[in-house]
Amino acid sequence: MQMETRQKLLCLLGIFLSSCSTLDNYAIPFTSVKQSEVGQLINQDLANTGVPFVKLIVAVYPTSFIDHTGQRRSNSSFATFSTAVTQAPYAYLIRALKHAGNGNFFDVVERVGLDNLTKERQLIRSTRKDFDEKKDLLPLAFAGLLMEGGVIGYESNLKSGGLGARYLGIGATKEYRQDTVTVSLRTVSVSTGKVLTEVLVTKTILSVSLNQDAFRFISDNTELIEIENGITENESINIALQNAIETAVLETIKQGVVLNYWNIK
Repeated sequence: MQMETRQKLLCLLGIFLSSCSTLDNYAIPFTSVKQSEVGQLINQDLANTGVPFVKLIVAVYPTSFIDHTGQRRSNSSFATFSTAVTQAPYAYLIRALKHAGNGNFFDVVERVGLDNLTKERQLIRSTRKDFDEKKDLLPLAFAGLLMEGGVIGYESNLKSGGLGARYLGIGATKEYRQDTVTVSLRTVSVSTGKVLTEVLVTKTILSVSLNQDAFRFISDNTELIEIENGITENESINIALQNAIETAVLETIKQGVVLNYWNIK
């Protein structure tokens, strides 16, 4: 029995040692809980676009930049009821516009919560009227440009593949899957209704899976042992979408400069 136990221990030791070098770069990310972090721009070139001679006032309506795909989240087996893309992509667009040129390129007027803003202004007016306050509210700022478009494409499992090998019951496999998300952004002049610029951006989303397993018979082929481990890393869909929108805003600024719609100092 001691001999059999020693063989089992040696077998397990060899399996774990053979996988240590491979899994060093895939440490299980549950050792500590991170604190909340303030999100930064993914495309840093957007913050370094420069300052225009005239700061542009733009409006983004919640219905003018939405998910047009209706794509459901896929897990390679069946579709769930959860959507693959966030239903508020305009939040990323507003954020990209506000951070362009370190906040000095665009002035974004509030249109997502316009009903709440209007009600609050009416409340202030009625209160000041009741208490005979003479101070008037400043007029609402109006935009000269509208930003429209949305997420127009999401293709899952566009490309997939992998590589694996096995020797004497010990093997490893590595698989990947590629998805893509497509964003359209156009700039519309409020005074003329003319589409000034139009940008189409496609971003790749990668998923990688690494698996290792061992399959052995022990003690004269009378006992079976099987060990598996693995890890999967998926690129965040929201981060990929944010990157695509920031790239679309940056390209819009470049097109506007080329077409002489605005100039940078």
